[in-house]
Amino acid sequence: MAHRIITQIVFIGTRVLGRAFAEAYRQAAASSQHSRAAGANTSNPGTANSFASSGLTLGEACKILNVKPPQGGKTDMNNVMERFKTMFDRNEPTKGGSFYLQSKILRARERIEMEVRDAAETVERDAELKEGWKPKVWKD
Repeated sequence: MAHRIITQIVFIGTRVLGRAFAEAYRQAAASSQHSRAAGANTSNPGTANSFASSGLTLGEACKILNVKPPQGGKTDMNNVMERFKTMFDRNEPTKGGSFYLQSKILRARERIEMEVRDAAETVERDAELKEGWKPKVWKD
């Protein structure tokens, strides 16, 4: 009689775990399709990955640092760095600040820098395509 109860417990447990893993797989597949679709809707294919890695949108980053969003990929980086240094120092944990806020401020600066860098690379690439590829030859 005891072996029958143990066998039933093992089978029921296996069935429950199997269903849980199947549901987790379905959710992971749906999440993957959703992120792929979100990446396809943007003009820059790296945007979805960039957002996922930084966790901040450009608008959130600009609000955190209280700066204007980059217009055409250009912004006053001196102003961004000034705001970053001021806010980062104010939130120093040893002075009673918050490590969480410091990390948000750092990620906001990185997000704005990434946006400006990506825009500069795009402009440079478009300029190179427009004038044609001209290799740099060094003569001694």
